[in-house]
Amino acid sequence: MKIVGCDFHPGHQQIAVVDTLSGEVRELKLTHQDGCAERFYRELEAPALIGIEAVGNSQWFLDLAQRLGHEVWIGNAAEIRASYVRRQKTDKRDASHILKLLIEGRFPRIWVPDAGQRDTRQMLIHRHKLVSIRTRIKTELQHLAMNRGVQKQRRLWSAEGMDGLRNLPLEGWSKKRREDLLRLLAMLEEQIAALNTAVERAAEENAQARLLRTQPGVGPITALAFVVTIGDVTRFKRGKQVASYLGLIPSERSSGNSRRLGAITKQGNVFLRTLLVEAAQSAVRHDETLRKEYRRRCHSKPKGVAKVATARKLAVKLYWMLRSQQPQPVHTEGSPSHSLVGAS
Repeated sequence: MKIVGCDFHPGHQQIAVVDTLSGEVRELKLTHQDGCAERFYRELEAPALIGIEAVGNSQWFLDLAQRLGHEVWIGNAAEIRASYVRRQKTDKRDASHILKLLIEGRFPRIWVPDAGQRDTRQMLIHRHKLVSIRTRIKTELQHLAMNRGVQKQRRLWSAEGMDGLRNLPLEGWSKKRREDLLRLLAMLEEQIAALNTAVERAAEENAQARLLRTQPGVGPITALAFVVTIGDVTRFKRGKQVASYLGLIPSERSSGNSRRLGAITKQGNVFLRTLLVEAAQSAVRHDETLRKEYRRRCHSKPKGVAKVATARKLAVKLYWMLRSQQPQPVHTEGSPSHSLVGAS
């Protein structure tokens, strides 16, 4: 059997290969553009074990290796670097170090989403990016309106406000800018509406997402994102580990009797963390328990800190809902919002 330690880069990869039968070790540099890497793995006797750090732009390589019958382990990049004590860092050293961890059974393997979960992630991220672009376009249109003395704020997007925007007395490139921005806005609205429908359908078809939507403030986007990001909830033994996984726990520098806590670590999925903070602001309006905790923190902490703390509570609550497969008791006041707008 062959074991491969791979230091992956977008244009090439440095590998260290060992034959477990003969003990022979080889070091190679494989380029991607000319197909050198693909030829090597096609000729490599399957099944080989390949270890690689978690890195972006590598999905094509992971798919290739799996199609060829090789087993691919993806490792926590931070833990791999932390276990490397030497101050000299080269591609060859990195590949050899990954190989060493694989041989010694110390490779920090991480959970990897399946193809369906990755596809759902792409849908959610695509919608998120389009909404961000739409926000920027609306900001530009607000700027054009305010330069002509029109200050309608959110009312600018009503039918009356849009008619007023189209009839603003603009000339030259200002007029051209308005026309282009309005065309882009109309196109984005159409695309986002289609994605909203797709998200609603996917959330309705997913039993775990349906369960999470019983929590006030959690809409289809947050529910789906939580399910496909957390994956198998049994890999977490308690809620604190979920909060740490999402980067919602405070950083800490403690020694002896001195304990120093800082801002949250932010070592986790940025997209889901953002959604949880947004959902928490909606949840406090309908979940009495979360609202009381939020208001209590607001007395002694800034509102931003209280929002993040509530998001952490919400994440732990959603985790236990998935673990128990039962909706958690909720003390509500008013009707919860489960729409895409304001509850994403």
